[in-house]
Amino acid sequence: MKLLTLTTDIGSADYLIGGIKGQLIQLVPNLQIVDISHHLPSFNYPHAAYIGKNTLRNFPSGSFHLFLVNLFDSPTARILLVEQNGHFIFCGDNGLITMMLEETPQKVIAIDTSKTPQQNVLSYVSIFGGIMQKLFEGGTIEDHGELITDYQVRNPLKPSFGDNWIEGQIIYIDHFENVVVNITKPDFETQRQGRSFTIIFQRNEHIDRISNHYADVSEGQKLAFFNAAGYLEIAINKGNASGLFGLRNFTDNPFHTDRLFYQTVRIFFE
Repeated sequence: MKLLTLTTDIGSADYLIGGIKGQLIQLVPNLQIVDISHHLPSFNYPHAAYIGKNTLRNFPSGSFHLFLVNLFDSPTARILLVEQNGHFIFCGDNGLITMMLEETPQKVIAIDTSKTPQQNVLSYVSIFGGIMQKLFEGGTIEDHGELITDYQVRNPLKPSFGDNWIEGQIIYIDHFENVVVNITKPDFETQRQGRSFTIIFQRNEHIDRISNHYADVSEGQKLAFFNAAGYLEIAINKGNASGLFGLRNFTDNPFHTDRLFYQTVRIFFE
């Protein structure tokens, strides 16, 4: 099966996503395209990395993944093709790949775009599609360039730890405005060591138990649970945690206009 996931920050208000798919289908016959999201916030790498990481873990080996996210954020005229555990990933040379994988990529080649007549998304998609078809025909990524190690690196956001606490950052807010924190269940259990705990967010808001699902609390009540991706999530049963508590996701863009104070969550153990 020729399977490609498509993740972008382009939005869906105009023709561009359709144009991308049209080009890919022309270049790779019988390609099955799976839309992940086209509404990733610009310049928010932690958000994009969370989406990317959980896309990769849910698709079979042999899948292709096209991440058109902050594609022109790098001054270098090149794009990357990465092979990782049987997956093939196309993305910009902007540091997203190391944040997504949370480890050193196994194989990376740089595709020079300096001679591409037009530096735009569709011209890059044309390059991606041509290479993808050749890989489906049995080629290797080394056929398209030399392996490199000088790609841009961004370190994934990790929680901070103390003897009696963990502090995590808000990395994602979903459609229901539930808040995802970069604290995983293994992080939590390793640090907890069977102790009682209090999750603190905002000035006076706290939660002292982990729920299994929304029905564990009454309508309008706050709760914390570990989501399907294994990350701590804060929500309100039939409510809006982000809006009510003034929580916003972490962004490394200093010019972002929607930054509020509450971007961290701390868990105390006793």
